Amino acid sequence: VSTSHLQLAAFALGTIGWILCTVSMGIVEWRVWHVDNTTVISSGIAWVGIWKVCFISYLYVSPGYREQFCHKFSGYDSFIPHEIYAAQGLMLIAMFMGLLGLAATIFALRNVYMGVTHKPLIAPFFLVGGFFYISAGLCVLIPVSWNFYSVTHNQSIAFPPSYYMPSSPVAQEAGAAIPVGVVAVILLLLSGTFSLSYRFPMTANTITK
Repeated sequence: VSTSHLQLAAFALGTIGWILCTVSMGIVEWRVWHVDNTTVISSGIAWVGIWKVCFISYLYVSPGYREQFCHKFSGYDSFIPHEIYAAQGLMLIAMFMGLLGLAATIFALRNVYMGVTHKPLIAPFFLVGGFFYISAGLCVLIPVSWNFYSVTHNQSIAFPPSYYMPSSPVAQEAGAAIPVGVVAVILLLLSGTFSLSYRFPMTANTITK
């Protein structure tokens, strides 16, 4: 138990990182667009996520909605830029890998703190958990960095007319999803590093053998 404090911290950090990864994936504010035409986009601000685009409108532009209009992306939309397509796939992979990392760490910690029933599997499962944590962190890092690059270079998106969105904003900035994703990357990479640092203690019997 005394040799696995870092791995317990890795589990805590990995859990928070995985939650933040999931939250970042669901937040629509990946890119915040400022537009000059407020005829439809009443607030002059639109939020571009990896699954949909939303804005506030006081016009009746969508059945059932009079204020917030959202249009979901589909897999057949050819106008979606590569960084959004990559984010959709990589964030899902990151969520799955993070979950596998948590499962492997839980199994190893269970054997450490609740009685070692499979002693030879403790170190390998910590290593597997660390591998999945780091892989999840890298999968989050790529879309977060790519979309932030697109924001800083004010890149446009050729939305179709049904989206009521201009092809280019006056200006744009990073939304809440990007800093949340950055924190998730840091926590997942730290948890992976901590998990990989585990070394099974050498007992007297082991040394004798």
